[in-house]
Amino acid sequence: QEPYLARAMAAVDPSHPEGSKGRDTKGMSVLQQHAAFFDRNGDGVIYPWETFQSLRAIGLGSPSAFGTSILLHLVLTYPTQPGWMPSPLLSIHIKNIHRGKHGSDSETYDTEGRFEPAKFDAIFSKFGKTRPNALSEDEINAMLKHNRNMYDFLGWAAANLEWKLLHKVAKDKEGFLQREIVRGAFDGSLFERLQESKKST
Repeated sequence: QEPYLARAMAAVDPSHPEGSKGRDTKGMSVLQQHAAFFDRNGDGVIYPWETFQSLRAIGLGSPSAFGTSILLHLVLTYPTQPGWMPSPLLSIHIKNIHRGKHGSDSETYDTEGRFEPAKFDAIFSKFGKTRPNALSEDEINAMLKHNRNMYDFLGWAAANLEWKLLHKVAKDKEGFLQREIVRGAFDGSLFERLQESKKST
């Protein structure tokens, strides 16, 4: 297994200088940690049915979970393969997940999947107009529009899907996405909390 120690392993900000409390990074980059939630059996490879189960576990309905799973795997399977052969099962390899990073995003993950605290802070300093540490749906839309790269239609669609899904499953009662919720989505700790809260209801 290749070493990951050169990569930033924690989603840090001023309130969380060590990242998410008590979180075992397992030597993975923050982007790998984000993806690892969807690896239900922990073998380092994610299949569409695992993504479907994971999305259902955090509160997405079956039709949305099914469509999202297929879309994600169609886009991410080939860039993350260990060789040049495509996977007939549309597998995603976590160790290569940084290769699937799309454009038109917040750039909070760098090209190696490391967490960029300054880029994370900019999400809220630039677009959190109503509240300094939260985003409304309109503010998310403004951010998505601002981050678009010219003619990057796939990147636009991917960013739109990710943020709209996050807003759907994790907004507060007033429709805002809190800063801590977004930070937890970047390192995957939010998904674990959502899964536990769904189990207990």
